[in-house]
Amino acid sequence: MNPAIGLLEGTPVRDLPVEIVERKGLGHPDTICDALAEQFGIALSRWYLGRFGFILHHNVDKALLWGGAARPAFGGGEVVEPIEIYLAGRATRSFRGVTVPVEEIARRAARDWLAASLHALDPDRHVRVHCLIRPSSPELGELFLRRPGTALANDTSFGVGYAPLSPLESAVLAVERALNAPGMRRDRPEVGEDVKVMGLRQGSRVELTVGCALVGRHVDGMDDYLAKKAGVRALALEAAGPELEFEAAVNAADGDTPDSVYLTVTGTSAEAGDDGQVGRGNRLNGLITPYRPMSLEAVAGKNPVSHVGKLYNVAASRMAARLVAEIEEVDEACCFLVSRIGAPVSEPLALDVKLRLARGASLDGVRQRTVGIARGELSGIGALWRALIERPVAW
Repeated sequence: MNPAIGLLEGTPVRDLPVEIVERKGLGHPDTICDALAEQFGIALSRWYLGRFGFILHHNVDKALLWGGAARPAFGGGEVVEPIEIYLAGRATRSFRGVTVPVEEIARRAARDWLAASLHALDPDRHVRVHCLIRPSSPELGELFLRRPGTALANDTSFGVGYAPLSPLESAVLAVERALNAPGMRRDRPEVGEDVKVMGLRQGSRVELTVGCALVGRHVDGMDDYLAKKAGVRALALEAAGPELEFEAAVNAADGDTPDSVYLTVTGTSAEAGDDGQVGRGNRLNGLITPYRPMSLEAVAGKNPVSHVGKLYNVAASRMAARLVAEIEEVDEACCFLVSRIGAPVSEPLALDVKLRLARGASLDGVRQRTVGIARGELSGIGALWRALIERPVAW
C-alpha cells in the first residue's frame, strides 16, 4: 500500500499557551486493571505457545477492580474488606482435546504481578481474583486459524502514535517513574505505588499536582507524615528536571487532622478510596494527553497476533519514533493506522503519516525514506507478538 504522507498543521504542543498531561502510576486502580489484563494475556499466550507451538485466539481485555474497605492508621491499620478484581473476556478453553487451565493461569498471573509490584499489599489477604472467561466465539476462533502464517485482523479498529514527547510529557512520566523506582521501596517504604501526576503548563510555568498514597505503618504521626510528604515533593521537583519552571503540590486534598490525610494500609487507593477499570488510564506511551491524538482502544489483554487494537497502536508508535530518530529533517511525527476485519494485519486499510519538518526541509526530500520506514514496520507487524509476550507493554 502507499501511505499518505503530509505535514502536521498547527502549533507544536510544546509551544501552545496551555498543555495538560496526566499519568496514573503503578498502583492506581486503573493501572492495576491494565497490568493484570496484560499479564493474563501474556500468560495465556505463553501457555498456548508452550503446549501447542502457536498462540490461540483470546481477548482478555476487560477487567474491573471493586475497591475494598480499610482502616488506615499511623503505625499500622488494617484492610477490613478485600479488593475484588474481576478478569473477563474470551479465550480458547480447549483445543485438540486438551483443556486449557484458564482460571489457574489468570489467578497465578494476577497474584505474581501484585506480589512483585505492590510492596505493602498482600495478594493472599487483601485481594480476591475472579475469573470470568467464556470460550471464544466460533467465528473469531476460525478467523484466527484461517490462514496459517498470516494473521488476519480480528477487528475493525485504528491505532495512533506520535513522537517525540513534549518537555511536559517527559517530565510527568519522569516524576511518576522516580516515585516508583525499584529502589524507592527500600529507601522510602512509606511511599505507596499509587502515584498520580497531573501536569499543567501555562507558558513556561508548570504546576504539578501529585497524589501519593503513604503507607501508615511507616509513618509515625502527623508531623512525620508532613515531613515525608515534603520529601515526596522534593523528589518530584528533582525528577521533573530543569527545562521548565515547576511548582508542585502533593496530596492537595489533605486536611489538618490525621483522619483527613492520604494514608493507606496497602499503598493503593484500591483498598478503600477508588475503583478501577481497563482502558481508563494511560495510553500505550504511559500518558494521558488530551492535546494529542489518542485512540480509546485499551491495548491491555488483547491478543498480540491479530488484535489490531493492540498491534496498530504499537506499530504506529514505533513508526513515529523511528521517523524522528532516523530522518534528521523530521522534528515530529504522528502516524495513524486503520484496519478492516478479516484483512491481513500487515495490510491496513489506510496509513496516514503526518510530519513536522525542520526549517528548509521538504516533503519530497523525506518522502522515500518515510515510505521505507513505514513499510518496514508494516512488514514486521506479524512478528510483533514475539516481543509483546516477552515483556508487557509499559504502563
